Amino acid sequence: MSDSSLERWQDAGFATRAIHAGQDPEPRTGAVAVPVFQTSTFAQPAVGEHLGWDYARSGNPTRDALEESLASLEVGRYGSAFASGSAAQDAVLRTLRPGDHVIIAPDVYGGTYRQFKRVHEPWGMAFTPVDLSDLDAVAAAWRPETRMIWVETPTNPLLNVFDIEALSAFAHERGARVVVDNTFATPYLQQPLELGADAVVHSATKYLGGHSDVVSGGFVTRDEELAEQVAFNQNSMGAVPGPWDVFLVLRGIKTLGLRMDRACDNAQQCVEVLRSSDVVTDVLYPGLASHPGHEIATKQMRDYGAMISFRVGDEGLARRICASFEVFTLGESLGAVESLVEHPGAMTHMSVAGSPLEVPADLIRLSVGIEDAADLTADLQQALGTT
Repeated sequence: MSDSSLERWQDAGFATRAIHAGQDPEPRTGAVAVPVFQTSTFAQPAVGEHLGWDYARSGNPTRDALEESLASLEVGRYGSAFASGSAAQDAVLRTLRPGDHVIIAPDVYGGTYRQFKRVHEPWGMAFTPVDLSDLDAVAAAWRPETRMIWVETPTNPLLNVFDIEALSAFAHERGARVVVDNTFATPYLQQPLELGADAVVHSATKYLGGHSDVVSGGFVTRDEELAEQVAFNQNSMGAVPGPWDVFLVLRGIKTLGLRMDRACDNAQQCVEVLRSSDVVTDVLYPGLASHPGHEIATKQMRDYGAMISFRVGDEGLARRICASFEVFTLGESLGAVESLVEHPGAMTHMSVAGSPLEVPADLIRLSVGIEDAADLTADLQQALGTT
């Protein structure tokens, strides 16, 4: 990663950094878009010498551009790109050792829980789900071997919000790190490193890519030691994205701010439809003054995001509603230009069924996209049976 490029754009606005940081015109040809360096190896001028790259698992100029872009957007120092968000978080968790303990949010993404429970716990890493909004509860769960707090905010799928600044101060007083999964908020809405967190991870498949056409992940930190450990794991385990996938994420990042503004506006209009429906028993959205994390979200986020969850009181009804949409697409994932609807209990969060993190069976999750708001709200109304 080029220090000079990060420094060059560090004072620029978000949209300018999204377009330019790490993405200078290619020097040999002047190409404005970062080229896709589709190669596995690089010619070396002499034994033991290379021009910055030797083998593509260890580094690739296209990937370098994304890593620099991620670092810039999160106001970090070091970035790493991965084949998926799960690969990114795995590389971070492998910086821990058997016997270490992690405190996690009480309703993390199902794939995150699965990784903690079925991959890392059998190798000796312990973890405890805790309500991170209650520092007394965090203190009660703390152990001498606690090394990390793993934060999602807003969480997936219950959209709980936690105070990154307070959690970071709490952990640092005890010699532990805070890692924030910033997938839902994106660096456009929330910058955890500026609030004291030690590292950020992303499923770049979601809002960063933004077009449902790539699977990728990211990691950013200001901590040189942690960056070196994660980069070592990235290279050693080979959890790297291909250059074409990287190109697609870079292309998505350029319009991240524009897409988030539109999606957030659309989400707020969808929330009003949900609030007026007799079918809906509860709306989970940080932008509502009634949301328990509303004040914290207002403090640490630019806007409240484009994810909405709501309950309808009955699992069968929830499944029927999910199947009734015409503009919203029934499918897993989130954060793309098209709006998506899903039933978390039967789809993205099946892995937490029967665990303390099991989600309500009547819960529906919306990822609001950038279509015309009138079409989205009309579709929502017809799916709820209110038109």
